[in-house]
Amino acid sequence: MSEVKFEQISPADFFYRNRDIAGFTNPSRALYMSVRELVENSLDACEIGEVLPLIKIKLTTIEEKGETDIYRLYVEDNGIGVDAEHIPRAFATVLYGSKYSNKQSRGTFGLGGTMALLYGQITTNQPAIVISSRGKDIHEYKLMIDIVENKPRILDHKVHRNNNNWKGTIVDFILEADYQNSKRKIIEYLRETSIANPHATISFIDPKGRLYLYERVINNVPKPPKEALPHPLGIDAEAMIRLLSETKARNLFNFLTTNFQKVGAKTAKEILELAGLPLTANTKKLKHEEVTKLMEAIKKYKNFRAPDASTLSPIGIDFLKAGIEKEFQPEFIEVIQRPPSAYSGFPFIIEVALAYGGKIPISDTYQLYRFANKIPLLYDERADVSWKVVFEKINWNNYKVPKEAALAIFIHLCSTRIPYKTVGKEAIADRPEIEREITIAIREAARSLKNHLSKIEKKEEKKKRLNIFIKYLPKIAQFSAKLSNRKKVPSIDPLLKSIGLEQIQIEESNS
Repeated sequence: MSEVKFEQISPADFFYRNRDIAGFTNPSRALYMSVRELVENSLDACEIGEVLPLIKIKLTTIEEKGETDIYRLYVEDNGIGVDAEHIPRAFATVLYGSKYSNKQSRGTFGLGGTMALLYGQITTNQPAIVISSRGKDIHEYKLMIDIVENKPRILDHKVHRNNNNWKGTIVDFILEADYQNSKRKIIEYLRETSIANPHATISFIDPKGRLYLYERVINNVPKPPKEALPHPLGIDAEAMIRLLSETKARNLFNFLTTNFQKVGAKTAKEILELAGLPLTANTKKLKHEEVTKLMEAIKKYKNFRAPDASTLSPIGIDFLKAGIEKEFQPEFIEVIQRPPSAYSGFPFIIEVALAYGGKIPISDTYQLYRFANKIPLLYDERADVSWKVVFEKINWNNYKVPKEAALAIFIHLCSTRIPYKTVGKEAIADRPEIEREITIAIREAARSLKNHLSKIEKKEEKKKRLNIFIKYLPKIAQFSAKLSNRKKVPSIDPLLKSIGLEQIQIEESNS
C-alpha cells in the first residue's frame, strides 16, 4: 500500500515551486517582471512622499552563456525609503509589505519585489544588495531569502553617514535572464509607464550601454490616495471575523458605525434589524450563526452609499493628456474621466482617452493601451475587459472611424482592488460595473471624435469643390472674354477669394 506524505510549505516555498503563476515563467518574462515590479515599487514610494519620481535602471551583462545570460539589475529611486528595521523583511519575505491597506497602490500582494530577488537567488545563488534611507543614516543590507522558513538571511549590514540627506532605495541583484527577447517589452513598458506618469523621469541603460530616457513633462505631483475604513460590501466572512476580534466597540451598533465607511446610525439600525440582531449585542460574544446573519443582512441591504473615492488617485485629465501628447502628438485627443463607481464594495474610476492622427500609425487594428493603477498592462490583451469593450461592443462605424485609422485608445482603471484574473496582473476581469463604465466613457469620447472626423470630412468635401472652381473658372473667363471680343481676360481672383480661396491655394492648384 502506497504511503501519502503530507507537508506544509511556506509562501516563499510555494512561489519557489510555482513561480510561473507570478509571471516569472521564463528568463525573458522574468526579466520584464523584475523591472516592472521594482519600478512599480519606486513609483509608489515617490507618490507616498509626494516627490517627483527620478528612477534609474541599469542592466549589465555579467556572464554570457548562450540563450540566457547572467545580468546585474540595478534600480534606484528617490522615494521615501524604507525604515532600517523593515528592510530585510520587506525585500526578503514573501507576502510581507505595506500595501494591504484600503487605498490604491500599484503593488497588490506584497510579492513582486521579493519575487524578483527570489528569482535571482534561485537562478544564480547570489545575494541581493538593498540600500535605503529615509533621510538619516544609509543602511546597506546583503540579503538572501530562507525559502523554507520564508524569512530573510542577513549576510551583512552596513550603516553609512548620509551627508547629503539622501532619501530613496536602491535594489541591486544578479539574475539569469534573456534580454534579447524581453528588450521590446521592457522598453514598451517604460514608454507606457511614462505616458501614465508624465511627472516621472525614468532612465534605462541597457547591456549595450544605450540610454533610454523618458523625461517628465509635468512638474506637479499627483495627489496621493488616502487610507479609509472598508466599505461593508467589500467585506467577506473572514474579514468580518477579524474586524470583530480587533474592534474596541463593545456592541454591534458601535461596531458598524466606527469600523466601516458610509455606515451611519440609521444604516446600522436598518442592517441589524434586517439581521434580527440587537443593537447592544456584544461583539466579543457573537456566535458563528450570528456572524452569518450579519453578513447576509449586509448583502441584502440596498441603501448603502457609494464607497469613499478619496482612497483613489486617478491619472487625471491633464496628466493623461500630457503623457499622450508627449509620445504621439496627435491631431485630436479627448480624455474622459468617469465619476467614482464601485463593484463589490470597492471604489473605482475609469479614465479613457482617444487620440487620433499625429505619430499614431495607421492600422486596421486600433492601438489599445491598458493601464491599471497607473501601470501599463502588456500581456494577455484579449483576456482583458477593455479588449472586449473596444473590439466587441463598440461599433466604430457609428463614429465615422474608418477600418484603417490612426486611432489609439487608452483605458485606465484605478481601484483599491483591481480584479486581476491572475497573480501576474496582466488582464482585468470583466466585472459588469467596470465594463459598463468603460463602455460609457468610450462612447462619450467617441462622440467627440466623430465631430472631429465630420469636420475633416466637410473640409475635404469643400476642398474638392473649390478645386473644381480653381480648375474651371479661369477657362470660363477665357472663353467669356473670347466670345465678347475682349482682349483682356477678366481677373477671377476676387471671385475666388469671395468663396474662401486664398492666393496660395490658387497657385498650388495651378502649379
